[in-house]
Amino acid sequence: MNPTMNLTKKGHACVRLEKDGKVLVVDPGTFSEENAAAGADAVLVTHEHLDHFNEERLRAALDANPAAAVWTLRSVADQISAAFPGRVHVVGHGDTFTVAGFSVEVHGELHAVIHPDLPRVTNIGFLVDGALFHPGDALTVPDKPVDTLLLPVHAPWNKFSEVADYVREVAPRRAYAVHDGLLNETGLAVYGRNLGPDGPGIGEAVYARLAPGESVTLG
Repeated sequence: MNPTMNLTKKGHACVRLEKDGKVLVVDPGTFSEENAAAGADAVLVTHEHLDHFNEERLRAALDANPAAAVWTLRSVADQISAAFPGRVHVVGHGDTFTVAGFSVEVHGELHAVIHPDLPRVTNIGFLVDGALFHPGDALTVPDKPVDTLLLPVHAPWNKFSEVADYVREVAPRRAYAVHDGLLNETGLAVYGRNLGPDGPGIGEAVYARLAPGESVTLG
């Protein structure tokens, strides 16, 4: 990985990646900051749920930067592609592309099951620069090593044992919390303890949580 890649948490499931003056934003949804996608050269969206995809805010970001583009799955693209011809790209499992200087691989196909009675939507994850993986709303395990895992710690579709076992299976060097917008400070502390050295163990991975707006350099 390029050691100058900077990761900024933008609230809930959204992250902002910066490298060589270029900005890539993943999943700027309703639970993230209103301006999470502002200034992005490219935006990746894992699926259609509102906490990952806010159509109005994404349209505003694309209007503000005519060079910006989106890579996502069909269910999201169908909602915005007509307004931005040539700028919304449909991708799926196994696809690879380069955008704003970042190499991206697509992994996964379906959202995790929330309940058998609820429709199961499509979902894709993005492996960026062969090292950082954002799974969206699924516990997808890429078929190659992952250095930094963006870990969905809390959701209606998961439980702690699944989260811990997911980190063990992916076996990253480090895991940063995402999908934590529904947790208060007490809940965040519980997850931090259970995913830390006093918990049941997540292999060799080191777990950490960035507060919204906090950044770290990856290398």
